[in-house]
Amino acid sequence: MLALEILFWLTVSTLVWTHLGYPLAASLVARLRPRVVAKASWEPSVAVVIAAHNEERVIERRLENLLALDYPPEKLEIVVASDASSDRTDEIVRALATREPRIHLLACERAGKVVAQNRAVRESSAEVVAFSDANALWAPDALRELVANLADPQVAYVCGQLRLERPDGTNQEGLYWRYELWLRGKESRLGSITGGNGSIYALERAEYVEVDPRFGHDLAFPYLMVQRGRRAVYEPRAVAREKPTPSVESEYRRKVRMFEHCWLIALRGSMLKKLPLGYLVEMISHRLLRYASGLLHLVLLATNVTLVALGGVLVYQIALAVQLTTIIATVIGGLPAARASSVFALPRYYTLITWATIVSLTNYLRRGVPAIWEAPEGTR
Repeated sequence: MLALEILFWLTVSTLVWTHLGYPLAASLVARLRPRVVAKASWEPSVAVVIAAHNEERVIERRLENLLALDYPPEKLEIVVASDASSDRTDEIVRALATREPRIHLLACERAGKVVAQNRAVRESSAEVVAFSDANALWAPDALRELVANLADPQVAYVCGQLRLERPDGTNQEGLYWRYELWLRGKESRLGSITGGNGSIYALERAEYVEVDPRFGHDLAFPYLMVQRGRRAVYEPRAVAREKPTPSVESEYRRKVRMFEHCWLIALRGSMLKKLPLGYLVEMISHRLLRYASGLLHLVLLATNVTLVALGGVLVYQIALAVQLTTIIATVIGGLPAARASSVFALPRYYTLITWATIVSLTNYLRRGVPAIWEAPEGTR
């Protein structure tokens, strides 16, 4: 009984820490001991890389958006690394390139996003390489805001703020994403962020790392920069906009695919090695424990049920009631008649995204992680 109680409270404490305690602690320390980025106005040569696979619906809009950036034209090149697109993507890019010499098409074999990005960087001579997705749109000053951070000799990587369009009533990604961006800002003021996003980021070309194609840049680049003694920061004034997945169900499937890569990096990417103590705490608290939240919830439920069956005190009965109510709300929230209700939306989102961490780990252990990706449904 005592061992079960210890396990129960240890699990509760770990979940509370990763979701609430750590964010509050990071906010407090960032306020007391902020590390300010020494920004400066400078204009290095920049190559903006768009890895694309069958993006005919959005690629022209994306390129027109980049051409309109407030940045010296002679210092900007736009590279579309087409990952064996079989639609009109290459045709559209070639047509635009005939009238705009800043646009270049790299027709790549189908090998995945990271391989296409690697080739684009190898064939570029720009001082800074920036990356985005084909379905994102940047604010006119986004690139200037990014590179201003790279003027600080301690900073090697910077990601911007991704703003998602207002989701419908069943998708709570907007709420979750605002929480993530708030926490990312606190981590940046602590020293370095623990994760970026693929819609808007840049780094010194000399610091670019050709990581395992299955890893991706979002999680790998920040900790790799820190391992090299540099900083990875967040610039909220560098704004990109993107369309979110249309429903919590489609977001669940996207999270499963994303967490597969996260598990690979966590288990085989050496992401916890050679890190300063403070950043190591950040990585464990924000990343490792977040990925393990599904397993922690399973342990919590199993110990809770056992403690109640053994005649546990009222607090265990209340805890079990809360867990069962959340599960019931998740089931009800999936019914057509209840999907528009905000009462069930948040618990359903939390439960499904937490469950995605378990499904993704199972997928990773069973079949590994593919390097090739497809665009999330409903985001184009």
